Amino acid sequence: MPQRRREKRSGARMTLADVAREAGVSTALVSIVMRDAPGASDETRARVRRIADELGYVPDQRARKLRQSSSRLLGVTFELREPFHGDLVEEIYAVAAEADYDVVISAIAPTRSESRALDTVLSERCEAAILLGSRLDDDALATTARRLPVVVVARGSDVDDVGFVRSDDSAGIGLAVDHLVELGHSDIVHIDGADAPGAQDRREGFRAAMARHGRSDHARIVRGGLGQIDGARAMREVFDAGDPPTAVIAFNDDCATGVIDAIGHAGLRVPEDISVVGYDDARLASRLRVPLTTVSQDARQMAADAVAGVLTMIDGGEPPATVRLPTLVVRGTTATALRDPASAR
Repeated sequence: MPQRRREKRSGARMTLADVAREAGVSTALVSIVMRDAPGASDETRARVRRIADELGYVPDQRARKLRQSSSRLLGVTFELREPFHGDLVEEIYAVAAEADYDVVISAIAPTRSESRALDTVLSERCEAAILLGSRLDDDALATTARRLPVVVVARGSDVDDVGFVRSDDSAGIGLAVDHLVELGHSDIVHIDGADAPGAQDRREGFRAAMARHGRSDHARIVRGGLGQIDGARAMREVFDAGDPPTAVIAFNDDCATGVIDAIGHAGLRVPEDISVVGYDDARLASRLRVPLTTVSQDARQMAADAVAGVLTMIDGGEPPATVRLPTLVVRGTTATALRDPASAR
């Protein structure tokens, strides 16, 4: 058994993530064991160390020396206007605590740029940075990665030294389209995220899914944004143009709440007249008066992936390149289409 495990990564240095995968535990727990920190049982410590020995795991001594004088802080930047980012931050706190790390958060807002938020993280001597929904370009990411390990969340990265954790946004939107088509909807509008991370993938996924169902002629995309105001404005534009759809897929849950508000102000009902699907499954989605059907990205899993990724990088390992498949959560804002605009034209 030990020999077979070593052969799996012949010539490559084993990382904390490899040990965690083989032991069936989190990278955070392996980090606790290797650092002799509190938080693991004697039985778990013995098993993890045995598996590490079998794999031939050798701690990065340079990284270990750095950690001896480390801050034990992970920096997190996030969009203040994104409810899902709030869920992610809460989960990151919990996962980081399991590895005996604390978190420094720094918000991005209309009056506070991402570069300024990142400066705060750097000034706090954080050992690594987790950037939620980052809009930094490749040059800025590469510059930051030269100073500390960086993982971006909810977007990809083409920068070699920057890890990423994201959902398959194209597949996620496809799930929403499939659900609505199954309910008999033909004319579906996607209110997009404008220039937000992931918006382009969701637009492309929407077009592809509608084409797959033979509904390309009824695939409308309207410029939206991250928040309720954006969703309401975009939905009013749809009404002003005439010929409203039977269903709307919003860029995120917050945008969807604005869409629902605009539909109500137009004297129509959700889902009886127009079905609405959100994206993210932020906490607010299940707390609306009519709970929101949405595409779930699983904040807990994404947080765990991000923290595991930066811990591996701190230990000298490779940046993560994690893409998770989202799931559809059906609640009360979608229903069978009562009319078919395609057949009425």
